[in-house]
Amino acid sequence: MTWLLEPGTAVEKFVVMLVGVALFVVVMGLILFAVDRPKRVPSWVVAAGFVGVPLLFLAYGLVRPGLITLWQSFFNQNGTEYVGFDNYVRAFTEGQFQHVLVVTAAWVILAPLLSAVIGLAYAVLVDRTRFEKLAKALVFVPMAISMVGASIIWKFVYEFRPDQPGIEQIGLLNQVLVWIGLPPQQFLIGQPWNTWFLIVVMIWIQTGFAMTVLSAAIKAIPDDIVEAARLDGLHGMGMFRYITVPSIRPALVVVLTTIAMGTLKAFDIVRTMTGGQFGTQVVANEFYTQAFRQGNQGLAAALAVVLFILVIPIIAYNVRQMRKSEEIR
Repeated sequence: MTWLLEPGTAVEKFVVMLVGVALFVVVMGLILFAVDRPKRVPSWVVAAGFVGVPLLFLAYGLVRPGLITLWQSFFNQNGTEYVGFDNYVRAFTEGQFQHVLVVTAAWVILAPLLSAVIGLAYAVLVDRTRFEKLAKALVFVPMAISMVGASIIWKFVYEFRPDQPGIEQIGLLNQVLVWIGLPPQQFLIGQPWNTWFLIVVMIWIQTGFAMTVLSAAIKAIPDDIVEAARLDGLHGMGMFRYITVPSIRPALVVVLTTIAMGTLKAFDIVRTMTGGQFGTQVVANEFYTQAFRQGNQGLAAALAVVLFILVIPIIAYNVRQMRKSEEIR
């Protein structure tokens, strides 16, 4: 019966598919049968039937690896010697890793703030205009592109070729510099500005998300509040400052915290565009480098735990704000 686990021929694979479908039908049939007999089956059994298996899979797929990673962070690079908190001390005291933390902090601060500011300004400007749908669709398009795809696009934008006779620039940004009489620049190499040019890619992607959420929040502002503000003489920036921003504060917080969480896990952009070189390394890419390039499992696990700890307060604050928003509604 080993062919059930490792089917070789097309017939065996087809049979395995049928077995999987049959098991699914049987399990769902049992669950529906339990739901249809509320007097005979306790409610906790029904609840366990629906969420029990998914919770088991989550525990095995998320909790178990998390605990293993935490355990490995207290051992040396080979996992053979217990070193206590040495990996964590190294992660916060060595200059190389301190620079990684500073760069990560720059990502977490700049990307959410600028994405939210640009998204909010755009949402306000195009709100109830003639071409609102088209304008919003154009800004939202980058959200449909993967991080790797966006990184490749912007890598072409930043592409550099030596400024020599007969050599044409293929990077859009450098070609623009040449047109206006300036020399081409190596945008992805020069520190510390290369980190900023990587952050631009994240802002380009996340602005559409910020614009969509904030635009929906703006449209949800009650008309009576707007009318009352206008009767009190508020217009333009006054309306934006005293009515729009306070009214959409919960949505603004959700946007900032959601983008911050995604930025903390930024891996694809750095990996694709610079590989973490030239001072652009972030925590998410550093623990990948330590684990799969340097073979230092202990330090890699410690960096992964640090990243997890950094994400927890943002998630907690996000959930708290969402609950407050629901209570207001």
